[in-house]
Amino acid sequence: MRVPLALLMIAMPLAAAKRPTVAQLQAQVRKLTEERDALKQRLAATDSLQQDLVAAQQARDQAKADAEAAQKEADQLKANLKANVSGGDTLLKDLETARRSAEAAQTELARVKAENEELRQQAAATPKEGDLVMLSKEIQPARPLNLNRATPRIKASGLFSSRPTGVVVVNVLISEKGEVLDARLLQGLPGDSPDVKAANEACVQSAKNLVFDPATSKDGSTRFKVWQGVGFYLD
Repeated sequence: MRVPLALLMIAMPLAAAKRPTVAQLQAQVRKLTEERDALKQRLAATDSLQQDLVAAQQARDQAKADAEAAQKEADQLKANLKANVSGGDTLLKDLETARRSAEAAQTELARVKAENEELRQQAAATPKEGDLVMLSKEIQPARPLNLNRATPRIKASGLFSSRPTGVVVVNVLISEKGEVLDARLLQGLPGDSPDVKAANEACVQSAKNLVFDPATSKDGSTRFKVWQGVGFYLD
């Protein structure tokens, strides 16, 4: 009989003979989480805010363009007024209208700038309870509570085939309550055979059954939502 599968958490030691060393697995998971998913985590944490910033930037640019167009129109009206004194009354009215349009555009531009600055300040503000954050030195990562109960069960599909072996890394979204909200395959086993696909899917499903102590601020006073990697060593 083969040895049961062992579930590992990122940064947890792999204590098994002839298995990858702790340093090797930690380096592998660190590289994956930092190089493949850092941007995704950052975008997930600030996606809504970034959309608001983009919308504010577009509105500001449009207001600026309107102000420049209104100013050009006012300048043209001034030139026409000098060239045609007989139409002075009409041109003056048009000039006044253009001036008011320019002032309104400048006011809108100032408003959009203020909103943009407020959004930037919100982006730089200290995260609150339940906010989605990235793991850093200021964040204590979530800690699994039921590792032994979430071991994926892998079987060979045929009598003469062997079970897939290797390391599978699953990225899980952990709520501020320690619940797994989502799980995505970050690194699967090499190959595309039915056994490999089944093993990868079993690891994803097992990751969804994990329960964690949630990630917190360094002092433990605030709980956060985080994306965090979970490693499965299939033997």
